[in-house]
Amino acid sequence: MKSVFVTVGTTSFDELIATARSPPALQALHSRGYQKLVLQVGRGSLPQPQPCSSPAVAVEAFRFKDSLAEDLQSADLVISHAGAGSCLETLEKGKPLIVVINDKLMNNHQLELAKQLHRDGCVLYCNCSTLVETLQSMDLSALKPFPPGQPEKFASFLDKVFGLQ
Repeated sequence: MKSVFVTVGTTSFDELIATARSPPALQALHSRGYQKLVLQVGRGSLPQPQPCSSPAVAVEAFRFKDSLAEDLQSADLVISHAGAGSCLETLEKGKPLIVVINDKLMNNHQLELAKQLHRDGCVLYCNCSTLVETLQSMDLSALKPFPPGQPEKFASFLDKVFGLQ
């Protein structure tokens, strides 16, 4: 069963949750073969399950878990707020990612991250008003894998700085 996982991390982003579970978004997901939508709502409002389920796409929601690793691993597509932790964890798992910008944040550093990851070819990004359009037009095959980190280079740098090497 193809599934989509939506995450807002530890924050609240009710507009993203409402948009992802809206009839147009559910129709767009269904037309792409997705059958399950899992919403991690964080500190936001927990949606009522009955009104948002469509016969074609089952919808589940929860606030927090100790780890989202299992949800990320089982997802065929991840839709996330633009928090660095959420984006990087998703990309490190090799999952296709749509980053949704919260336009209501001031000094929106998340926009900078989303734009850079998009320029690198690793993600699609949009805002809530263009999410349905993005779902309808997305070409996930065009996304590039996220390059793995190289912590040994950072460790070597620190060793040099502190004279350990």
